[in-house]
Amino acid sequence: MADSEILLTRRLVDEAMAALDGTCEVDLYEGPPTAIPRSELLRRVKGKDGLLTLLTEKVDAELLDAAGPQLKVVANYAVGVDNIDIPECTRRGILVTNTPDVLTEATADLAWALILSCVRRVAEGDRFLRSREEWIWDPRMMLGQELYGRTIGIVGCGRIGQATARRALGFGMRVIYHNSRPLPADIAGELKAELRTFDQLVAESDVISVHCPLTPATRHLFNADVFARMKPSAVLVNTARGPVVDEKALADAVRAGEIFGAGLDVFEREPIVEESLLDLDAVTIVPHLGSATVQTRAAMGLLAVENLLDGLAGTRPRALLNPEALSD
Repeated sequence: MADSEILLTRRLVDEAMAALDGTCEVDLYEGPPTAIPRSELLRRVKGKDGLLTLLTEKVDAELLDAAGPQLKVVANYAVGVDNIDIPECTRRGILVTNTPDVLTEATADLAWALILSCVRRVAEGDRFLRSREEWIWDPRMMLGQELYGRTIGIVGCGRIGQATARRALGFGMRVIYHNSRPLPADIAGELKAELRTFDQLVAESDVISVHCPLTPATRHLFNADVFARMKPSAVLVNTARGPVVDEKALADAVRAGEIFGAGLDVFEREPIVEESLLDLDAVTIVPHLGSATVQTRAAMGLLAVENLLDGLAGTRPRALLNPEALSD
């Protein structure tokens, strides 16, 4: 395996870099703090045995053609893999892995940070004080929304959705969810979670937290029609994938008072943020920080490296997404 060559498209945290050291020949892209340019990616991927990619790199037939037939594994440093054409990789016998589980709790924490910021206008209050405007306490100042006794709707109730719902119980909230399949009875019982259709969830929820994957069916799942059917006191939080939300329609809905506010960790055209969102005090935005803790980013890096090295060695990776690509 030491003679294998891999392309690493961004420098990882120190723990992950140390785990790679001496295991294989590493071609590390260290350009500006942006995604590797597509032309550079296509050039540098040639002849590589493995790729360690971020969600900013599109792994498709063009890239796989550029890499050549010796490519064995694509290890994605993320849970989501909408940037990878998994069927095409499978057809070519290339293993695809991701980094599940290790970022569940950190992302659920961030979802709650956004929920609290939105309903209690925390970021807005911070900006107000930093503006140095004169102020005095007033009974009507920056009134937010209560959480206790209200309803949270979880859209996509996998690992992160369940962790987010679990935290809601501590706030005395009622939990409803919409998912591709019902939760097992024991998990639904633990969360006191009730299954709803998407339309029912939209109508009932005071907070909607989005945790579904990005698919053709979920692209712009939250659009102008949906915002019009939400409660005017409701907030929407998205820590999943940006294109699940139509950002322009969201800005229009917040400005029109159709919903109370929103919190976004991910964006439609990331890293670009919809211009019309930037001047809205009722929208809290952060730069894709869901997994951004010291502990989680280290765990993600170590798992991605482990997956990569197992794939290079011909061993089944722990987080393999396409076992049918394994050779007999």
